[in-house]
Amino acid sequence: MKTKIYLKTAIFAIAGFITLSSCVKSDDYETPQVTCTDNLGTVNHTLAELSAKAKQNATEADIISEDYVVEGYVASTDVTGNIYKQIFIQDQPSNPTVGFEIDVDNSYLYTDWPVGAKVKLNLKGLVVVKYNGANKIGQYDPTYQGAGQVGRINPTKLSKYMARQCGADGFPILATMVPKEFNSISAALASTGNINTLVKINNVQFNTPELTKNFTDVGGYASGYDRNIIDQSAGLLVLRISAYASFSSNAISPKYQGSGSVTMILSKYNSTPQGYIRGLSDLDLNGTRFSFDNLENFESYATSTDNFLPKYYNLSVTGSKKWFVQTYNSNKYLQISGLNAGLTKTQFAIPVADFAKTKKLSFKTNAGYYNGDVLKVYWSSNYNPATPAAATLNDITSQFDISKGKVPGGTGSNYEDAFRPSGIGNLPNGTTGSGYIIFEYNSNHSSSNPSGISTVMQLDDINIF
Repeated sequence: MKTKIYLKTAIFAIAGFITLSSCVKSDDYETPQVTCTDNLGTVNHTLAELSAKAKQNATEADIISEDYVVEGYVASTDVTGNIYKQIFIQDQPSNPTVGFEIDVDNSYLYTDWPVGAKVKLNLKGLVVVKYNGANKIGQYDPTYQGAGQVGRINPTKLSKYMARQCGADGFPILATMVPKEFNSISAALASTGNINTLVKINNVQFNTPELTKNFTDVGGYASGYDRNIIDQSAGLLVLRISAYASFSSNAISPKYQGSGSVTMILSKYNSTPQGYIRGLSDLDLNGTRFSFDNLENFESYATSTDNFLPKYYNLSVTGSKKWFVQTYNSNKYLQISGLNAGLTKTQFAIPVADFAKTKKLSFKTNAGYYNGDVLKVYWSSNYNPATPAAATLNDITSQFDISKGKVPGGTGSNYEDAFRPSGIGNLPNGTTGSGYIIFEYNSNHSSSNPSGISTVMQLDDINIF
């Protein structure tokens, strides 16, 4: 009899060990059932209202002193170890408008706060900041100077601030989280409302230099590594990979060398956007890699060059101004300004051998001293560099996101911190034959017209594909 009892006990112990081990190593974000208790009070604010309340850095006076109760849905998981001591929540399971990072001084948070869990937070005793545009909740800690002075919540006190919410059946609510989809990196980054939410970016792949690497370097920094993904308009985004992630030693190639989509928590490190994948199942990269064989980045030209023949045409249609190669921070690009130049129209024309094979266009821009729109983008099937004014120009400018400077209405140079990806523009279906893509600069500033437009426009990474 004792033998049977011991044997049964051993079997259950082994089964329990296997169950726990499977739970820890799982990458499908499922967790054991959690008892639902809620004594945090009635929801009296929204996450959007909380975001509006936040400021760049917290002070002791910003510790919330009243019952400030909000609700949201967990979008993250630390089941693979790539997300560490953080919970990301958003206001809706799909199409969220705002997200928050909650810092907790504990691991294995997924066991209590799985993906899709509806949670309630009472922020009495906590602080909230919007540090460089990223919302964060935690305990006030002045030693966290580089994080808005928000520290991690003591895990023994977390139940004082946060609880699972129940449905009518008395069980915790677990919603299906639907990532917000974007077709380019720049589109995902266009709104700060996407920061700290679950997003899916299509038309991306790992940048070519990453293909020879593992997700993190073997024997390297414990804090983690940056691995860049790139979209079809040459926009880059860092994927932050922890050295403690269960997949950290996996090779990126060949399994993840293709193009496709990446689902992630879109976040920020200081002012730099970055993404956290929750596990390898967030990578859907099975498509053919797209090429940048036709990418023009102007690195082969000397600074101040304004003659690009026979490859491109740089034409002063009105006035004498031309695009020229400029260099800043070891990066080369085209630049033009109409300051005191009078009426100016300058075209940078790129021949296209066959529009049937090259129907897409992307580029990057950066505007300085912005005081009006100056850049137009056209395609033409009858453009002649000898008589540019006679051409039929088809305007596709509205398809692109073109820089207007760092701060709308800003003063001074007001350049953006980085070139703005345009997104991908498309030529109409059925367009065939040879022709040109034309970047046209227009300005009218002069000493007699000091209120005229004279925006400095910079142009880089033109890709026709």
